Amino acid sequence: MLSTERLTLDPLTYSDAEFIVELLTDPDWLRYIGDRGVRTVHDARGYLENGPMASYATNGFGLYRVSLRESGVPIGMCGLLKRDALPDVDIGFAFLPAYRGQGYAFEAAAAIVADARDRLGMTRILAIVTPGNVGSIRVLQKLGMSQDGIVRMQAGGDALCLFVTRAETLIKVHD
Repeated sequence: MLSTERLTLDPLTYSDAEFIVELLTDPDWLRYIGDRGVRTVHDARGYLENGPMASYATNGFGLYRVSLRESGVPIGMCGLLKRDALPDVDIGFAFLPAYRGQGYAFEAAAAIVADARDRLGMTRILAIVTPGNVGSIRVLQKLGMSQDGIVRMQAGGDALCLFVTRAETLIKVHD
């Protein structure tokens, strides 16, 4: 679907179930994003069907598998989500530990933001992040996003930093 100098971003399918188990059981995923109850390939298939695959059908976007362009090895997920608790779509990303700190998250997220602007006509994108997730906050700032407050996704839920980017930033960062 999308490609960058080093990456390809493609819709997730059932064949990604083993990769999803690995990613969603990573300690940092559990710490910063939360437990999605995925422990087995069967669980992962349910997650894929009810999450990314349902979002593609409903919204025309969702989380995508991020793979190394040369080898095709899956290294993470990145994409847009539409959550009932937020007024606009938000961008999300997560990468396996071996692929962090190498610019892959920014590269993938920049491609997603450009696609949101060009193909989907979006002018505003949000992001939510756990306050201690310094790496993700840096990626969001590099994308031109700025913190716009604190949000709780549910009553009594954890406080999350809310980041926002607007059309001017989308154009500046990616043209």
